[in-house]
Amino acid sequence: MNGGWVIVLTVLIAWALALLPMPGWAAPFRPEWTLIVLVYWAMALPSRVSIGWCWLAGLGLDVLMGTLLGQHALALALVGWVVARMHLQVRVYPEWQQALVLVALVGMYEFVLFWTDGISGTRSEVRWGPVLTTALLWPWALVLLRRVRRRFNVT
Repeated sequence: MNGGWVIVLTVLIAWALALLPMPGWAAPFRPEWTLIVLVYWAMALPSRVSIGWCWLAGLGLDVLMGTLLGQHALALALVGWVVARMHLQVRVYPEWQQALVLVALVGMYEFVLFWTDGISGTRSEVRWGPVLTTALLWPWALVLLRRVRRRFNVT
């Protein structure tokens, strides 16, 4: 088992990208970087990155973003569960079809965030921007993360 530090580093980079300030007009279109990274690792190495990793990364994201504790953890754990169930099928899809699957995964993630905001009484609007931008970034993220995995021999 090599390269666990690479997985952790990519999640830390995703957290940093999630915290980067954006102009007001672009903020509703912020990609879900942590979700992209976790979906990639869960599909590439399902025996190493699964629901537990997703839950912990989501908990860290909750702390970093100052949101309701467990909100991102629940949403990412749900995404991790779906990816764990479907990874063998999705891995063989072409990149554009994987991006379509990502639309569904990000939509589900955003819905859980919207739902938990509603339950907690936090004012929230429908989040369609991240669904689009995350799916559009998937092919590039896939290529980049695959190169990182091969370069550092993450197995």
